[in-house]
Amino acid sequence: MACRLCADWPPGLAGVRSAVWLGDTARQAVHLFKYQGWRRLAESFAVTLRRIVSIPPGSVLVPIPLGAARLKVRGYNQSAELAASLGQLFRLSVAPDVLRRRRETGTQTVLTPEARRANLAGAFVAAGQVPRTAVLVDDVFTTGATLFEAAGALLQGGASRVSAVTFARAPLPLADALAAAEA
Repeated sequence: MACRLCADWPPGLAGVRSAVWLGDTARQAVHLFKYQGWRRLAESFAVTLRRIVSIPPGSVLVPIPLGAARLKVRGYNQSAELAASLGQLFRLSVAPDVLRRRRETGTQTVLTPEARRANLAGAFVAAGQVPRTAVLVDDVFTTGATLFEAAGALLQGGASRVSAVTFARAPLPLADALAAAEA
């Protein structure tokens, strides 16, 4: 069953579950994980997700891919690290090469929701053996632009159901939250 906000999402993404709201502590942890090389935080994030999220058996975890330039700078893909830890905890397969970036995209952090969607339009493509039931894995869910684009690529590649899990969820703007509550 989808929440009121999920019900208004574009088709393709069956739902998203996040372990925590992106408050100050979670924001700091994500920053350390993503930009400071604290890769071992993936294990803690996965344990936290396991307490909150159920992932159907037989699902395949698909991390959101980084562009080549960001991967070179960071030295690792934080979403792939989180997916690997989740795969161990849930005893699920991880398919890190099923989703690829077609092109580099600019940073999303300062963009409006509309600009984020435009920035990511057509950025992903499915490759290889696409799982029937895919669960996208990312560190933070902000507007959903990344997850929607990635889900669309997997569905075009042959997936029949795509959902997502993230460690943190950015708070909704108050107006959006109030509108969803009234629906």
